[in-house]
Amino acid sequence: MLKQITAISVATLLAGCATTDVNKPIPVDAATLNSSLSQQQSELASLIKSSHVSHEQALDAISALSKQIDALNQSVANIKLQQPEKKIIEVPIQCEPSPIGDKFILGAVENVYMDEVKAGFETRIDTGAESSSLDAHNIILFERDGKQWVRFDVFTQGYDKPSQTFESKVERFVRIKQESDEESDRRPVIHAHLQIGPYKAETDLNLVDRSHLEYQLLLGRKFMQDIAVVDVAQSFIHGKTMPKQSTK
Repeated sequence: MLKQITAISVATLLAGCATTDVNKPIPVDAATLNSSLSQQQSELASLIKSSHVSHEQALDAISALSKQIDALNQSVANIKLQQPEKKIIEVPIQCEPSPIGDKFILGAVENVYMDEVKAGFETRIDTGAESSSLDAHNIILFERDGKQWVRFDVFTQGYDKPSQTFESKVERFVRIKQESDEESDRRPVIHAHLQIGPYKAETDLNLVDRSHLEYQLLLGRKFMQDIAVVDVAQSFIHGKTMPKQSTK
C-alpha cells in the first residue's frame, strides 16, 4: 500500500511538469511546486498514520518521497538553465530638434575678422544695439563715378600703432541718437564681410569714432537676426585666436 501511495503522489507531481516538446522551455513556478510537494508529503504521512503501518515502513516511504522531491527539484533547475536568456533591446532616444536650427552661437565678446580692412578686432556682441558700428577716424565723404564714397582711418594694430586709410562705397546714411545727446548723429554706412571662427557673414557697419569705448567693433541685432544667437554668459566661444585672413 505504501508503494501505491508513493507512486500515485510522484505520478501526480510529474504530470504537472509534462510537455510534448522537449526543446520548448517549460514555465515553472518553483514556489508552487515546492508547496505541492509539501502538501503531498503531509497527505502521505496522514495516510500512513490512518493505515496503521509500522514506524519503519513510514520512514521508508517518507525517505523515498524525499528522494523524489530532490529529483524533481533538480529537474526544475535543469529546465531553468535550458530557458533562453532575456535580451535587453536598447531603444535610441529621439531628441527634439535644436531650437537654434542653422544658427550659430556667439558669446558676449568674440574675435571678428573684417575683410575690408584686413584686420581682426575683439568685438562686442550687443543685443541692446540695433545696428553695428566700426571705430573710424578722419571720415571724409567724396564722390566717385557718381556714387557716394567715404575715406576713413582705422587703427588696425591698436591705438599705439599708426592707423591705416581705407575707402569704401557708402551704402546709405543712418541717424543714431545717443541717450546722453539730444541731437542725432548722421553716419555713413558701408558693407562689410566678416568672419567669426569658421563662420562667414555680411553686414552693414556705420562709421563712428569709438576711441572712448572699449571695443573698436560692435555687432548689433541686425547682424544677428536669422543667423546667430547670443549666450551672454560666455565669451570667445570661437576662440581667442583671430580667424585666418580671407584671400580673394
